[in-house]
Amino acid sequence: MGKLADLMAGLEEEAVLKLTKELLTQGQPPLSIVEQCRDGLSRVGERFARKEYFLAELVMAAEIFREVMAIVQPHLGANEDKGALAAIVLGTVKGDIHDMGKNIVASLLSASGFRVVDAGVDVSPNTFIERVKESGASILGLSALLTTAIPWMKSTIEALNTSGLRTRVKVMVGGAVVNQRVAESVGADFYGSDAVSAVAFCRRAAGGKDAT
Repeated sequence: MGKLADLMAGLEEEAVLKLTKELLTQGQPPLSIVEQCRDGLSRVGERFARKEYFLAELVMAAEIFREVMAIVQPHLGANEDKGALAAIVLGTVKGDIHDMGKNIVASLLSASGFRVVDAGVDVSPNTFIERVKESGASILGLSALLTTAIPWMKSTIEALNTSGLRTRVKVMVGGAVVNQRVAESVGADFYGSDAVSAVAFCRRAAGGKDAT
């Protein structure tokens, strides 16, 4: 099974998908396959942090994992998601339709054991609140690539306050136009400069081991 993690870490897409199918055919538990892929993704994150891999490799790793999950998902039992660390709502705020960064974070969070609710793009504050309520999420991730969308980050966090959910929901923000100063100005708990740091924050917030 260690071979699957090695292939994932090496971004060997065809080999990963082929081995995934073979292991399922051989009767390997689906979750053990997912765990190996998570291990491989963790190595990708480590290489990214060391600047051995770059954004293109991170995008590729996320796509490979998405394909693996598409293969494995039909074999997962209804009760096998109970081990998820926490529910997280992610979305690009109102006024912005960019989603590449959000999608990378979503894939890596799924790989790290979180139940991710992707609210999509151009998401209004009220919709974010609805998704948090429906999912029972304890973490909300807001993304923006346009400076004009930053005020919507603040509006969303204010709506979270008004709803009474803020005390139990941590908020992380990220995107090309976001930095620590912006995070503080909108009232967020955390600014993620990249997907790996976002996952590490979520693991800490969920009481799990820091992945970085």
